[in-house]
Amino acid sequence: MELKDIPVTSLSAVKARDREGWLALFADDAVVEDPVGPCEWDPEGKGQRGKAAIAAFYDMFAGFQDSFDFEIHHQEPRGCEVAVFVTMHITMKDGTKSSSKAINIYKQAPDGRVQSLRSFWNA
Repeated sequence: MELKDIPVTSLSAVKARDREGWLALFADDAVVEDPVGPCEWDPEGKGQRGKAAIAAFYDMFAGFQDSFDFEIHHQEPRGCEVAVFVTMHITMKDGTKSSSKAINIYKQAPDGRVQSLRSFWNA
C-alpha cells in the first residue's frame, strides 16, 4: 500500500466496521496509541502493542459505537510517515453523537503495513 493511502484505507475500514480489514493493515508488532498518553483504557500511556492488543482495542470501541464517519482536512506524507488532520464523527449505541478533531500519525513498516498509529486528541 502506498503511504498516502493509509489514512483513508484505515479510517474507511473503521467506518465500514471491517474489523479484519482494519487489523490486516497493521504489522504483527505494531503499536496503536489512541490517544497518545495515559487515558482511561491505557493508564500507563504505552499504547496497544501487537495484533492481539490492537484487536481488543478495536473490539472495545466497536462495542459501544453505532456508527463512525470521518472527514480528512489535510494530510502530509514525509519519509515513511503521514500526518493527517481529521474530524471523527461517532454515534454511540445510546444515540449520543460526538465529533472529535485529531492529528493521526501513521508510520509505515518496510513491508507496507502500518508499524504505528499515534492519535492526538483529548480523551
